[in-house]
Amino acid sequence: MSGSGERGGSGEKGGSSEKHGSSEKHGSSEKHGSSEKHGAHGRPLTLRERWEAYKNSPFLPATVLVLIVAAAAGLFAGSYTYAMANPTPHRIPAALVTQPEVERGEAFVAGMEKALDASLELRDYPDVADARRALDEQKVFAIVRASEGGVALDVAGASGASVAELLGKAGIEVGDATGVEVTVRDIKPLQRGDPRGLALFYISLAAVIMGFLGAIQLSVHAHGLDPAERIAFTAAYALLGGFAIAAAVDWWLGAVDLPFAQSWLILAFTMFTSGMVFTMFNTLMGRWAMIPTWGVMVLLGNPSSGGAVSWPLLPSALGHIGRWLPPGASVNAQHTAVYYQGHQFLFPYLVLAAWALVSCTVFWVWRHRHPGGRARTPEHAATAS
Repeated sequence: MSGSGERGGSGEKGGSSEKHGSSEKHGSSEKHGSSEKHGAHGRPLTLRERWEAYKNSPFLPATVLVLIVAAAAGLFAGSYTYAMANPTPHRIPAALVTQPEVERGEAFVAGMEKALDASLELRDYPDVADARRALDEQKVFAIVRASEGGVALDVAGASGASVAELLGKAGIEVGDATGVEVTVRDIKPLQRGDPRGLALFYISLAAVIMGFLGAIQLSVHAHGLDPAERIAFTAAYALLGGFAIAAAVDWWLGAVDLPFAQSWLILAFTMFTSGMVFTMFNTLMGRWAMIPTWGVMVLLGNPSSGGAVSWPLLPSALGHIGRWLPPGASVNAQHTAVYYQGHQFLFPYLVLAAWALVSCTVFWVWRHRHPGGRARTPEHAATAS
């Protein structure tokens, strides 16, 4: 009996305990729900508290990214449209051969200046040889000279297909209007596999974009690389990537006959510079590094590079800025290497070198701010263990 009573009492206790536990759980649950709904003290969350909660959630950067991507898409389309939709001549240097005198040449020259809205900048040269040298050095885009019974207009498709086309069309129209017989000849034509001269622009564009995409992927998938290792791996993918681009365009597709070693190194230099530009901005701005990288290299750099539309036809500001940015320097160096061997410019290589050097220096000096790298075990800790 007493055992039964004890068991019964124990059962009642147990029941009471379960009930109490259930009550505690229920109470705790209600309290927890209440605090979630009404804050720590049973009151509605203030706007400031709601903002703090939103700011510390993943929704804020996600919202910012939505807005940035939308804006970047519009700016991307706008920048290319602004540069390429309606190319207008601003300043086109041309050689005027003064000996022998161009018969009825004054009427033709005046007509050309009118047709091109006074943008034709004529420079006098005493003979055809000097004028041709100036064209090979890319100081002028065309040569106006005497020919039998009229005027010869020599253009250079390699200096810019859009400029050569514009000059040739204007020359024929002006000749018809002034009664001057005009012969248009392309004395520096583009290669057969690249009739519009866009191949060099596209390979430079590929090097620029893959350059900073490679740096992004290193930051994501090789987060623990130390500064020297990060620079070394950027150089490695730049060398291999540059080789792959040149090989695909020349050996595989046969679109352009490249001076292979030089073109390869220009592409590798471009990829390395582009990758280090992103790394620099990643050091300075962290996760938002893509914004200035995209702005400098794609939104501004590629439309102003002179690759799709020659610099004389770009808006004046873009034509000047483009020469100082990596995409423009890459197109310029590649273009001269392919079509103007023996008349190389140092300037585009200096531009690429300056951007690469500044980017590497900023990254190295402020490397402690870069989100990558791996922790090192202090020497004294290793010894103690």
